[in-house]
Amino acid sequence: MFSILRKSEFLVEVGHIARFAARFFSEGFQPRYEFREFIRQCYWVGYKSLPLVGITAFIMGLVLTIQSRPTLVEFGAESMLPSMVAISLVREISPVITALICAGKIGSGMGAELGSMRVTEQIDAMEVSGTNPFKYLIVTRILATTLMLPVLSSLSNAIALYGGYLGVNIRGAVSWHLYWSQVFDALSYGDLVPSLVKTFFFGFAIGLIGCYKGYYSTKGTEGVGRSANSAVVVASLLVFIIDLIAVQITDLLNLT
Repeated sequence: MFSILRKSEFLVEVGHIARFAARFFSEGFQPRYEFREFIRQCYWVGYKSLPLVGITAFIMGLVLTIQSRPTLVEFGAESMLPSMVAISLVREISPVITALICAGKIGSGMGAELGSMRVTEQIDAMEVSGTNPFKYLIVTRILATTLMLPVLSSLSNAIALYGGYLGVNIRGAVSWHLYWSQVFDALSYGDLVPSLVKTFFFGFAIGLIGCYKGYYSTKGTEGVGRSANSAVVVASLLVFIIDLIAVQITDLLNLT
């Protein structure tokens, strides 16, 4: 009986999220457009997240290169290190890690901010004053995460590959030109395009879940903390699910 109740609660939650997403598509592209708030959210989502994403990407590329070298040396394939690192980072590691960082930083921030606005009745005050809180608070945030995450992922790729260059030269001597020639020779549009496209879905999922959890937060300050925590958990889970689906699609299309 308990398991049936849990399943029904899960299905109800999925239905609410789907209705929330449908409302975004129905209201998000109709005037009046909140351009000023959208630009502000792009600044907070993109620019303010760049230092954390950049540091993580650099360390990720450096560590991956250092850890992969001994295995390739055993097989006499040390010259393939730049190619292997580039494909691993661009296809999977960099987009997914960037999305998880944003789920933790941006998703929790949106859940906490909107949750506090809900429990302090600021959202209700916006409705009374004639402002559409959904367009001003939700649409701008979801669009900002959807558009900024691909930018952050692309920058993460570049920084991680630079970290890989330094990692290659810690125990070897590979010129700048040779390293990047091997990197670009190994990559193709089948690696870059799916990697970029799925980050749009990552960003949409993170923004959608963060806004949904905060917008419908309840039970005072306790609910704010719960909204921020559940936003991170659900958004991270959705990132993995979307990545799994993207991998299956690219495999069916023979892009791998």
